[in-house]
Order: sequence, then structure tokens, then C-alpha cells
Amino acid sequence: MNFIDKYNNKKNVRFPFFKKTLEIAHKRNIKIIVETGTARGKTKFFFFKKINWKDGMSTLLFADFAKYVDGELHSCDLSKNNIENAKHFTKDYSSFTSFYIDDSINFLKSFPKKIDLLYLDSLDGHDSKLASSHQLEEAKMSFNKLHDNSLVLLDDKGAKTLLSLDFYLKNDFKILEESFNQVLLSKRL
Repeated sequence: MNFIDKYNNKKNVRFPFFKKTLEIAHKRNIKIIVETGTARGKTKFFFFKKINWKDGMSTLLFADFAKYVDGELHSCDLSKNNIENAKHFTKDYSSFTSFYIDDSINFLKSFPKKIDLLYLDSLDGHDSKLASSHQLEEAKMSFNKLHDNSLVLLDDKGAKTLLSLDFYLKNDFKILEESFNQVLLSKRL
């Protein structure tokens, strides 16, 4: 999995945890990745799209991983602009990546497959109460699509995870790893 090291940018504070998560995912033969909240990058000079390492660029990492394992990344965001930016960043992995412009709760409700790796990162964490309530609803909506081998990665620990973390722990998930920003859970250790 040497491909992942190209994402080790000094501004990408989430990189070590993403790397650890994808190493675990690889050992578990993870194929179906679902992400809520697409990595939007940033726009310079009104049209030039640029990678924003401070946001972690999860969509790009997950898309590259999906190609590596011959899997699928399904990424959902409310913003058409965010989706267009993410498509630009992941164009080399387009046959492994599907994008959806929708509310993440609606998207998760209708997602037809079992989920191997679920990454919950929709809404900004500036309003912790709103973001945590939303992430809890995402957790509930996707819960029956998870299996014993599934991984759940929660972003913005303490800002978005105030309710969802407790929900997973009460439903037989255990914390596998955690960092300052993220928590990785699974039923199986």
C-alpha cells in the first residue's frame, strides 16, 4: 500500500489516521466505501481547483484506495460545487467512484448495498449540536447496512461525534483507534 504515502502532506493532519484506517481496511478486504461530506478542496482565482490538505482530502484517498483494491467509493454531498471539485480531484479513479448530490440521511436510507467502510463527515462542526444530531441520524440510517466486519470512521471528534459515538458504543461497536480528530469503530477488534 505504498501508494498512500503520496498523501503525506505536512498540512494533512489527518493523514496518519487515514493511513492506519486504510491499512486495517485492506487487511479486512474492504471493498464498499461510503463517505458523507465530499472533500471539497478549494477554489483559487474563481475557477482553479486546488487540493486543501487541511481538510484531509478523504475523497481522493478513498478513491485511490478503491482503485487499489478494485472496490467502490460512494461519496455524497449537498453541494453540487463540492461534488464537481471532488470529481476533478478524483478523475484518475472515476471508474471506482460514484458521486451523489443529496442530503446524506436520504442517501444512506436508499443506499442499496452493505457498507464495509463508512466515513461520516457531513456538515461543518461549527454548530456542534446540529452537526452531532445530523451525524446521529446518519448513524441510525446506515446502521442496518453495516456488518460485523465493517469499519466506521467518525470525523471531527468532539464537534460532530457527541451523539453518534455513544450510539455506536451502545450497539456493540468498539473503538479500534482514535486520534485528536477522528474515531475508528468496529464490532470486531
